[in-house]
Amino acid sequence: MAKNMIILAENSGMEPAFNKILKEDIETIIPFIQKLSKEEFSDEILKKRFTEMLEQNYECFGIFIDQKLIGVFGLWFMTRHYAGRSCEPDHIYISEEVQGKGIGKKLFEFIYNYAEEKGCETSELNSYVQNYRSHKFYMNEGYVIKGYHFLKKL
Repeated sequence: MAKNMIILAENSGMEPAFNKILKEDIETIIPFIQKLSKEEFSDEILKKRFTEMLEQNYECFGIFIDQKLIGVFGLWFMTRHYAGRSCEPDHIYISEEVQGKGIGKKLFEFIYNYAEEKGCETSELNSYVQNYRSHKFYMNEGYVIKGYHFLKKL
């Protein structure tokens, strides 16, 4: 476990703990982000981007079981004209060996409670088009498809 993180919940057994990752420990999440992004970017670029994100309305978390980091996720906080104060879960990755064990469901319970404590009215997210497994999960969580996300490289 990273030495400087903020511990929000500490559990034992298969109960996950969701703990904030601080800027000085951001390198601990890079291997998980590399798996998620299929190593599209260098470690240096990812570290730079996450360090900058932490200066914005973004928080980074680790998912721990028995003090072992088994996943990561981030939360963006913003106010949108169509959704009010909103929380956007981002770059969710749970290690393959523990997928399908209910951790995602517990993760989203944590996200909803945390977002409500921060005054959020809604939660919205993006998902890669080809990530069908996550689409089914998100729809089962009550998310509805409201539009498309477009990206243009400058």
